[in-house]
Amino acid sequence: MGKIRCGVVGVGNCFAGLYQGLHYYKEHPEKEVIGLMHQDMAGYRTQDIEFVSAFDVASNKVGKTLDEATYAAPNMVDWAKLPKSDVIVRESPILDGVGKYVKDVINPVEENSPEQLREDINSHIKETKTEIIVSYLPVGSQKAAEFWAEICLETGAAFVNCMPVFIASDPDWESRFRKKGIPIIGDDIKGQLGATIVHRVLTRLTQDRGAELDKTYQLNVGGNTDFQNMLERSRLESKKVSKTESVQSQMKKRIPEDNIHIGPSDHVPFLKNTKLCFLYMEGRQWADIPYKIDLKLDVDDKANSAGIVVDAVRAARIALDRNYGGAIESASAYLMKHPPVQMSDSEAKMALNYFIMDREHKTGVKNQ
Repeated sequence: MGKIRCGVVGVGNCFAGLYQGLHYYKEHPEKEVIGLMHQDMAGYRTQDIEFVSAFDVASNKVGKTLDEATYAAPNMVDWAKLPKSDVIVRESPILDGVGKYVKDVINPVEENSPEQLREDINSHIKETKTEIIVSYLPVGSQKAAEFWAEICLETGAAFVNCMPVFIASDPDWESRFRKKGIPIIGDDIKGQLGATIVHRVLTRLTQDRGAELDKTYQLNVGGNTDFQNMLERSRLESKKVSKTESVQSQMKKRIPEDNIHIGPSDHVPFLKNTKLCFLYMEGRQWADIPYKIDLKLDVDDKANSAGIVVDAVRAARIALDRNYGGAIESASAYLMKHPPVQMSDSEAKMALNYFIMDREHKTGVKNQ
C-alpha cells in the first residue's frame, strides 16, 4: 500500500513513546504487535508509518535530528534504540503552546515570528511530501492548534488532533476541512486503557445493566511535563470539557454538574511517566440499594497513546486515498474523547470497521 508519510508537532513524551515503539517492532518482526486494535487497516500496517517532518519549540530539540530530539530532556521515554534519522526538527511558533510552569523546563526558541515561520513550514511540508500532521501540542494550546489546523488547510495534509482544542468537533472548522476535501480526526485522544476509556466503559456498564449512577469523580496525577503544564488551571477548560463530556455521553440521563468531577489533579515529579487515576462511582441498584466502585489505575500514558495514534494515522491515510474530506466521524468517535459524534465504544468500533471496509454504517455515521 506504500508508506504513510507523517509529520509531528510536539516531539515530547507521547511522540517518543510512539516513535520508539514503531522502531521496536521494526527491529523485532518476530514479535506480535501488542497495543493495537487493528493489525491491518485496508492493507496498511504499523511498519508503513514513517515520520518525515517534525516541529517543536524547545531549544534543545530544534535543529537536532529526530532521534536525538526524541531522547532530549524533558522526555523520559527510553524503550528502544533509534537509528540515526535524517529528519531535522524544525522550529514551530510558540504562540500559547508553552505554559508558565514549563517554560523554564522547555527553554523555548524565540527567534522567528509565526508569520515568518508559516511560509517555511508550508514549504517544508510540501518538500517532504508530508501527508498527515499529528498534533501532540500541550493542553491549553488553543492558538497553536489553530495555527496548525490552518497549515493543514493550506498544504492539504490530513490532521490528527490528539489534544483537547476543538477543531474536528467544531462545526466551523470541520466545514472548512470538508470544503477543502481534507480529512481530520479529533479531538483529544483516548488512551488505550486510560482513565477516560475505563470511566466510559464502567459508566456504560451501569446504564446497560439498568443501574443508576448518581455521583462520580476521576482524579489523575502524574510526573511528566504534561501534568506540570496542567498545574496552570486556566489551560484546562477544554480538557475538562472533553473528559467530562466523554463520560456524560455514555449516560441515558446526564449526571448533575455538582455530582461529577473529572480532571487532572496534581503533578508528582517522582512518578515520572506513570499516571495514577483514582476513579469513584456511586449509585443505586434494585430497590434503591446503593453500590460503590472505588478503583485505582496505574498506567503509562505514552504507551496508552501510541497504539491509538497508529490507528488514527492509518485511518487518515485511508481517507486521503478515498478523497474523503472533513471529520472522519467513525475514527474520531472510536479514537478520541471529544468527537463530532459521540457513540458507545462498541458502536464506534463497528462504525470504524465499516469505514475500513468502505461501507456505510447503519447508524448513519458518515465516512466522509
